[in-house]
Amino acid sequence: MSDPQNQNEGTEETFISHLVELRDRIIRAGISVIVVFVGLVYWAPDIFRLLARPLMNNLPKDGKMIVTDVTGSFFVPMKVTMLVAFVIALPFVLYQIWAFVAPGLYQHEKKLVGPLVGSSYTLFLCGMAFAYFVVFPTIFRVMAHYNAPLGAEMTTDIDNYLSFVLTMFIAFGVTFEVPIVVVLLVRMGVLTVKKLKEIRPYVIVGAFVISAVVTPPDVFSQLILAIPLIVLYEAGIIAARLFVSKPVATAENEGNAAS
Repeated sequence: MSDPQNQNEGTEETFISHLVELRDRIIRAGISVIVVFVGLVYWAPDIFRLLARPLMNNLPKDGKMIVTDVTGSFFVPMKVTMLVAFVIALPFVLYQIWAFVAPGLYQHEKKLVGPLVGSSYTLFLCGMAFAYFVVFPTIFRVMAHYNAPLGAEMTTDIDNYLSFVLTMFIAFGVTFEVPIVVVLLVRMGVLTVKKLKEIRPYVIVGAFVISAVVTPPDVFSQLILAIPLIVLYEAGIIAARLFVSKPVATAENEGNAAS
């Protein structure tokens, strides 16, 4: 008969070893971000100018951004560079998370996590790129058009601009994750492809509500977010039908044949 005290000691040792491993993984992930940041910090002003280019291209002639905080001209470029470093180091950070949780996963779950993480990271980057190359120039051009009849010059504080672009990056990055979410919901059995088609009208309304909250209050800017959200939802339905429904149906057929 096993000793309960020994079992408790073994459980405690296992828990502590997991905590130690988690600490090591977090430290490695943090170091990777810091190393990339140190490698980029020399070009921090250039990185910020690159981020500000969509706005600067739509400012009036000789238009400039302003700084209302004494330390803003130093810390804002540092924040931008740190965020860029995090995005660059994110694959390694995700690997550390994967290495920590992998021992507790089944084999079929391990096969799913790799493509899932890779596609999620890629789609998030695509969402950020769409915001930078399509959304920002369009929004700033529209805002400049509204300001012209008022005789007002469009300018902004660099800290406010950073907050705005971060909101847009997150909004469009998450939006581009919709196909992944749809496929996961179908794979886990929470929803079916048929149900996804039935709730399509509610998703369309929800897309416009979300875009109205996130984007500036003009119709064109709201369409820029709502339309991709709807298109990506449809792409998720197609992907779920191709990659989830058929394998499940095949497995059921094989099970019936075996019986």
